Amino acid sequence: MAFSDRLQDIRTGFERPFWVANLSEIFERISYYSVFAVLVRYLHETLQFSTDRAATLGGIFGGAVWVMAIFGGALADRIGFRRALSLAYFILSASYFLVGSIGAPWLAPVRNVVPLSLLAGVILFLPALGVALVKPCVVGTTARASKENVRSIGYSIYYTMVNIGSTLGPFLAGWVHVHMRVENVFRLAALSVFLMFIAVLIFFKEPRRSGDQPTASLAQVARNFATVLANGRFVLFLVIFSGYWIVFWQQYLILPVYIHDYIDPKANTEYILMTDPLIVISLTIAINALTRKIPSFRAVILGTIITALAWVIIAVHPTVIGAILTLAAVAFGEIIQSPRYYEYISRLAPPGQQGTYMGFAFLPIGIGSFVGGWFAGKLVHYFGETTHQPEMIWWSVAALGVLTTVLLVVYDRIVKPMQQEVEKEAPAN
Repeated sequence: MAFSDRLQDIRTGFERPFWVANLSEIFERISYYSVFAVLVRYLHETLQFSTDRAATLGGIFGGAVWVMAIFGGALADRIGFRRALSLAYFILSASYFLVGSIGAPWLAPVRNVVPLSLLAGVILFLPALGVALVKPCVVGTTARASKENVRSIGYSIYYTMVNIGSTLGPFLAGWVHVHMRVENVFRLAALSVFLMFIAVLIFFKEPRRSGDQPTASLAQVARNFATVLANGRFVLFLVIFSGYWIVFWQQYLILPVYIHDYIDPKANTEYILMTDPLIVISLTIAINALTRKIPSFRAVILGTIITALAWVIIAVHPTVIGAILTLAAVAFGEIIQSPRYYEYISRLAPPGQQGTYMGFAFLPIGIGSFVGGWFAGKLVHYFGETTHQPEMIWWSVAALGVLTTVLLVVYDRIVKPMQQEVEKEAPAN
C-alpha cells in the first residue's frame, strides 16, 4: 500500500472520540507522572514524614491505580465512556489538589482530628479511582472508534501518547519545583486534568458499541477474579513477576530521596527521572525488532535480569551520571520484557479465557508498587539512617531482582506452564 493511501486510511479511520480520548491521555499521564516524580520527596521534606513512611505512602499511590483498574473497566462499561471519562477527570483534579493541600492551613481542622498518616493515605488513594476509569475508557474508545484496518495503529498511537505524557510529567514537575513551591506541582496536575474534564464534556461523544461486545458486570469481574485465583500456576507466576515491579518502581520510590540526601541536594531529580521514558520512546521499536526472535518467556527473564543489574551501577558509582546510566539500563530491561510479558500471558491463559487473564496482567504492577513502597522504606531507614551504608540499598534492590530472575527460571523449568502455551513457543513476528 502506498504511503499516501495509508495516510488517508489514518485520516478517515478514526472517529473524533478516538482523538479526544487519546489526546486527553497525554494530560492524564503528565499529571500522574509529575505527581509521582515529586511525591516521596514532598511527603518527606515538606510534610515531615519519615523516609520509610513516605516511601510506603508513595507505594500506595502507585499501587492502588493498577489494582483498581481491574474493576474500573466494568464500571465504565455500565455508565458509558463519556460519563466515566468526565467523572474520572473531575475526581483526578480534586484528588491532586487535595494531595498538594495536605499541609495547607485550611485542612488544619481535619489534621487535628485525623492522624496525618491516615489522612495522607486516604487522599493518596483517591487518584486511583480516577485513573482506574481513564485507562479502560481510552483503550475501549480506541477499539470502538477505530476502523478495523487502522486499529493496530490506533493502539500504537495510544502507547505513544502514554509515553509522551510520562516524559513531559517529570519535566514539568522539575521546572515547577525549581521556580515555585513543590505544592504547585500538584496544582498544575489538577489543572491539567480539569482541562480534560472540560474537553470531554464539550468534544467527546460516546463511541458506538458493536452488538457483539457484552457489558461485564461487577459480579462478572468478581467471578473472573475467582477464575484466575483458581489457577495456581498462573497466580504463582504473577506473584513471582511482582518482584520485577518492586525493583522497577524504586526509581520513583527511593531514587529521588537518595540523590537528594546522599549524592547532590541541588540535583533536579525530576529531570533525571525523564531518562527512562525518553529511552523507551526512542528505542522501543528498534530493540523489539532486534529481540523479536527470542521466545517470550526468555525475553521476560532477560529484561528482568537487566533491570536487576542496572542498580549495581549506582551502587558502585553513586553520582548523578551513575543514576542516569542506571535508569537507562532499567529502560532497556523494560523495553525487552514489557511487550513480551503480555504475549506470554496471552499464551498462559486457558483456551477461551484470554480476555479474563489479560485483564489481570496488571496485578504485578500494583503489587510491585504496594510492596515496593514498604520495601523501599525499610531499606532507606536501615541502610541510610541506621547503618549509614546507603550504597547497600541498591545492592539489596539488585539482589531482589536477581532472586526474581532465578525464580522465573525455576518456574519455567519445574512448574511447567501449560502445554498449549509453551509446547513449541513460536518466536514473535
